[in-house]
Amino acid sequence: MQSKIAKNISLFIIVVAFISFIYVTVKSIEIANRTQISTNDGIYSNHVKTSQEIHGKALILVETCESELCKVQNILDYVTHIPYKINHFKAHSPQKTIQNNYGDCDDKSNLLISMLHALDIEAYFVLVPKHIFVIVPLVDKRLSQQKGLWLDEKKYFILESTAKGSSIGYPLHYELSQINTIVDPFSNQKIEYEQLEYKL
Repeated sequence: MQSKIAKNISLFIIVVAFISFIYVTVKSIEIANRTQISTNDGIYSNHVKTSQEIHGKALILVETCESELCKVQNILDYVTHIPYKINHFKAHSPQKTIQNNYGDCDDKSNLLISMLHALDIEAYFVLVPKHIFVIVPLVDKRLSQQKGLWLDEKKYFILESTAKGSSIGYPLHYELSQINTIVDPFSNQKIEYEQLEYKL
């Protein structure tokens, strides 16, 4: 009788362990699918995150703004004034970049796009060789003389997180053919387009 109970307990433990293993494996795959995307240069892992801390900081930065242009520029100003320092390990979370008060293009772009996302401002990552920057679509007559990246019929302005004091509409320093991927890091989806141009 005791051996039968022991056998049943052992079987139960094995079943629970197997179910736990399956659960952890599925969750790991889901996390990888949410944070990794393939590019011409390999696998890019994003570390974007919108938290209460990031949302609160973004709201403070834009509290005097009456336009989306002002909001985007204020967020960009904050991020570009964080000192640039190469991070040789994996990209830091937005919160860690604020705590460290330094970051490279990955770290600073993660922070920039996370703050924009917290304010419901459309923005995407652009991956080029050994660099990443952010683009936003803005309709404002004050930007009429700024070139932008046109994805089909929609104009996006470049935000360069590593150039201190830079403005919306930073010049493109890459050939269009060097743009590997344009991605929404929050859905981890590549942005599909038929034509890509850089023009007024």
